[in-house]
Amino acid sequence: MATIFTKIINGEIPCYKIAEDENYFAFLDINPLTKGHTLVVPKIEDDYIFNLDEKTYAGLMLFAKRVAHAIEAAVPCKRVGVAVLGMEVPHVHVHLVPLNSEKDMIISNPKLKLEPAEMQKIATEISARFK
Repeated sequence: MATIFTKIINGEIPCYKIAEDENYFAFLDINPLTKGHTLVVPKIEDDYIFNLDEKTYAGLMLFAKRVAHAIEAAVPCKRVGVAVLGMEVPHVHVHLVPLNSEKDMIISNPKLKLEPAEMQKIATEISARFK
């Protein structure tokens, strides 16, 4: 059975898409820690990042780096934090979180509730800066 992230990649579930290539997909987290919190996933399903073959792992991190640079250009922040937890959805995903302090990265922080129009605006701004 396909994961929720595979359904997002396949267009079966809507998302606020940031970027995509033949192997990777990036979209806004719908329960963000901060504005611009983005998830980057490989298009292949695996539930543990260290199960990925070296080419896929390296490609995922390089794609995430490009997305992080786009986030930095679009969202006011000091840097972009990276976390790979992988417990809540059985599909590898890298969290990219715009940070202004280390406290912004605490995963148990209350999640932001943003209106769809604001989420779309953020996604559009980040996507426009993706190279």
